[in-house]
Amino acid sequence: MGEKGADDTMGTRNGHASAAPDAVAEGAGAVEGGDAVEDAGAIAGGDAIDGGDTTEGADAVAGGDAVAGGDAVAGGEATESADAIAGADAVAGADATEGADAFAGGDPGAGGDAAAGGDFAAGAGSSAGPDPFAAGAIAAEDGQALAVAVQAVLARVDAHARRATATATATGSWPSASATRDTATVDDPNAPATAAQPPHTEDHAQAIPGPAALDALVACFGLSTFERQLVLLAAAAELDPTAAARCAAASGDPARAYPTFSLALAALDEPHWSALTPVSPLRRWRLVDLDEETRLTTSRLRIDERVLHFLAGSPYLDARLHGLLRRAQPPRTLPPSYDRAADQVAAGWNESRPEAPLRVELVGGDLTTRTDIAAEAARRTGLALYVMASDDVPTDAAERDRLARLWQREAVLLPAALLLEVGELDREQTAATDAFIEAAAVPLVVSSEDPRRTGRPRGERVTVPGLDDSEQLALWTDAFADVPRIEEAHLRSLVAQFQLPPHVIRSAAAAVRRDLTDVTNVTDAPLDPAELAWRAGLIEARIGLDELGRRIEPEAAWDDLVLADHQARILREIVAHVRQRATVHQEWGFAATLRRGLGVTALFAGGSGTGKTLAAEVMAKELGLDLFIIDLSQVVSKYIGETEKNLRKVFDAAERGGALLLFDEADALFGKRSEVKDSHDRYANLEVSYLLMRMEAYRGLAILTTNMKKALDPAFMRRIRFVVDFPFPGESERAEIWRRVLPARAPTKDIDPERLAQLTVAGGSIRNIALSGAFLAAEEGDRLQMRHMLAAARTEYQKLDRSLTPSEVTGWV
Repeated sequence: MGEKGADDTMGTRNGHASAAPDAVAEGAGAVEGGDAVEDAGAIAGGDAIDGGDTTEGADAVAGGDAVAGGDAVAGGEATESADAIAGADAVAGADATEGADAFAGGDPGAGGDAAAGGDFAAGAGSSAGPDPFAAGAIAAEDGQALAVAVQAVLARVDAHARRATATATATGSWPSASATRDTATVDDPNAPATAAQPPHTEDHAQAIPGPAALDALVACFGLSTFERQLVLLAAAAELDPTAAARCAAASGDPARAYPTFSLALAALDEPHWSALTPVSPLRRWRLVDLDEETRLTTSRLRIDERVLHFLAGSPYLDARLHGLLRRAQPPRTLPPSYDRAADQVAAGWNESRPEAPLRVELVGGDLTTRTDIAAEAARRTGLALYVMASDDVPTDAAERDRLARLWQREAVLLPAALLLEVGELDREQTAATDAFIEAAAVPLVVSSEDPRRTGRPRGERVTVPGLDDSEQLALWTDAFADVPRIEEAHLRSLVAQFQLPPHVIRSAAAAVRRDLTDVTNVTDAPLDPAELAWRAGLIEARIGLDELGRRIEPEAAWDDLVLADHQARILREIVAHVRQRATVHQEWGFAATLRRGLGVTALFAGGSGTGKTLAAEVMAKELGLDLFIIDLSQVVSKYIGETEKNLRKVFDAAERGGALLLFDEADALFGKRSEVKDSHDRYANLEVSYLLMRMEAYRGLAILTTNMKKALDPAFMRRIRFVVDFPFPGESERAEIWRRVLPARAPTKDIDPERLAQLTVAGGSIRNIALSGAFLAAEEGDRLQMRHMLAAARTEYQKLDRSLTPSEVTGWV
């Protein structure tokens, strides 16, 4: 596990150096394979460990597998602990804190703030992401180092027990912690270090080899020598069966067979009271816990389970975060544009701003795309990525602080970055989210569809770029590489119509493979993969639009439309503009020449029922698209800015392709440009301008309908490419409509389309009358006749506030 920058970023606290212990030093291998250590106190005092030399009562440290601490326990009873440090021989996740200096240089003891050392991600040094130890020898060496470190701390406890026993024998009472320490250091200050008197020098801790996980813990959380040993003492209670008896002997109380702060103050090096304050690193980051916080010195000290497993080489996400966070895996590949965005995110962590350290804001695209980009950035920085929703940030300040500290600790131990997905929030949740973001001192990506509105520092902003046609073609080609009978021409048509993110394209390809595989009836006509691919793209593109408008799967064809040749020719021309858009814009280069206004926009003007919606359905059928009808009267809002927001949602969802947008009742928004008399007039004009701007930039076909063409501002008319008038149908056209609305299978008697065409109604009313007359005939059990049509016509005219004239119904009955 890398320790880059650990030693030179450590601060001091309360006069005690926070120097991280060196990694396993040369000669550490001397304590292996059954070599005996000269005396338990020799380790405590930093004396040389002579491989193979033995003395009476020596504590054998056989590669961390067995500890025979007979002399250490009061009463002289030997307690063998085979495999006492079981599980400590594998510190998987060697890169877990490589370069993670997020807390280095901080001052947790002075206010408990997490130091935001900007090297958390910069020094990770791994392009392959977090990776456990590949070599078993390294893991075994680290396990041995943990065993040695634990035994070294227990040796200090044993030495304190001997000093206390000697003092009690001389004085007749058990001494205080300060008395035993004074006895060892003041009586003979010039005496050499012995088992009963370990030297208290600042460099002493460096002589004891430590496992990489422990060294990383010390470096990342800025632990002092005393705090390091206190963590080991608490770990010893879980890893070494002899620890309880040795703690009881050192405390002089058989009932106190566990580590306490008073024992640590008496037995360990460089003790300081601030080590166990609530803002100290040990308690702020929950490295150790007190069983009873009201009994600070005598309560049992327990190492946090997550920290213990980290030291023992079993990394995992803290169980308290399960359900809140989910792991995001980096994608197999990214398009070049997204690849550059991932580099920007990684650079944002490495070159973070002082006011917003290790924070990046990622906007645009969809959630999965943003997550893929962030996961790839994390991988390149040597981090994992976890995702959390801003809705899950606690609004209670105390709970939010606990969650923030727990995650920050996890970010160091794993190591990992967090992607916080921010959606639409109420005021209270927005304030809680802002506070959580501001408190983060570890790599964070704030992900949202749009930039957040906040007065607090944002950090570096990265916008998800759009993919150009070449990138889209590469994605479709890769996704459909193993699908038979898909030609490049088919893929280019898909690229021209759909603008889908990579994960959606892969989903569409999977649907095509599934459909091809599910064909079980060999007599069925073979499925066309190109048609399946188009349909799959259409289905994927629908997502997000269904809730914004009314979707119509088009069934009507050109034969269902009764229009003069002039109008029909314009409609076919519009279809050609949409269908050949890719050829003209990209292949012929018109997009580079014209640049703006390339969207295909049309205005359908005419009275109600004259066929505007039917014409749009026919065009959608011809283009193989869905028809989405957007009622502008429902989109327009009296609140400033809300109309643009609603329109943006529609166009952003439609940009994926696969939809013909029909904005019905454009009169609700369009009118002659009003004179600006107040802010509402000014914003009303802005709403119209925004709609036209989005229509001109829209990749598909956007159609506006209106009943009052003359009311439209000529300046707006100039920005619309096609205008199609739908006049009131003449008598011959009405007769043709009657012929087409009556199905051939319907039982009729003496139905005369020419007489029916005498009714001066538009095509919409003709359809209503024909359908109502059919129901009347079916209710009577008779064939459809003119008398049924007459009754239905009276009902329709009544709805229109009109009366039938004799000339309209002459000769009907």
